[in-house]
Amino acid sequence: MNNTQITSESNNQPVLVVGGTGKTGRRVVRLLTERGVPTRVGSRNADPAFDWQDRSTWAPALRGVRAVYLTYAPDTAVPGATDDVATFVRTAVDSGVRHIVLLSGRGEAEAEACERLVQEAGIDWTVLRSSFFAQNFSENFWRDEMVATGELALPVGDVPEPFVDIDDIAEVAVAALTEPGHAGRLYELTGPRLLTFADATHEIAEASGRDFNYRALTHSEFAGALEALELPDDVRSLLVYLFTEVMDGRNASTSAGVQQALGRPARDFRDYARSTAATGVWNG
Repeated sequence: MNNTQITSESNNQPVLVVGGTGKTGRRVVRLLTERGVPTRVGSRNADPAFDWQDRSTWAPALRGVRAVYLTYAPDTAVPGATDDVATFVRTAVDSGVRHIVLLSGRGEAEAEACERLVQEAGIDWTVLRSSFFAQNFSENFWRDEMVATGELALPVGDVPEPFVDIDDIAEVAVAALTEPGHAGRLYELTGPRLLTFADATHEIAEASGRDFNYRALTHSEFAGALEALELPDDVRSLLVYLFTEVMDGRNASTSAGVQQALGRPARDFRDYARSTAATGVWNG
């Protein structure tokens, strides 16, 4: 497809941010709003509402939309994701959407199946294939566990990961949604450096001044810990899949996707740790 040109007419049409209250989505909404781009938040509490569990909400949320930032909850790797994404993409095309920017997962076969659905839709597309989020250490239950116990325990040993800052993901998404030159591009988004989970925990300890440690769990210990947290079944299955299959070294390499999309290097994990520590999030 040719790059979508954003005309004065299309400037009046909103961008739908699916998952607009999530980790990357709320950042995309903020950046689009700062640019003066009409933005529609895709969430159950929005008006019109958007709910992945209720397909009747999809068409109203897509009505009049020119482009979509598409995230799937809880992840494109879960069973049923491809069916939902396929139906959503058809609905989007039928609604007149001209560009879909998809957040995908690195090293996940199921996520790549979702990518193909977007790439073959017959409209402009951009795929953001992301590594593990740096913000997982500060914006979910990992943080709570670290603060409560002084320890992060996961079923990963010395396998390194190029943790990506999701502020970088959001900036790439907004560039793709508002600027020419990004249609038909697949960006692999990683941080600039490989770290093990123990390395990352150590850098957080240094930045925060807290005594955080990392402990590698067995898979059975991890499954038991997830059960104790009373997480939804699909979230537990996803975490087991990610940590027992995807974290096998297949993603132990960096990529220049942020540089390619934004013309600047990806943000380093140390910078993330220092700026996040300054907010007091790891102080309990």
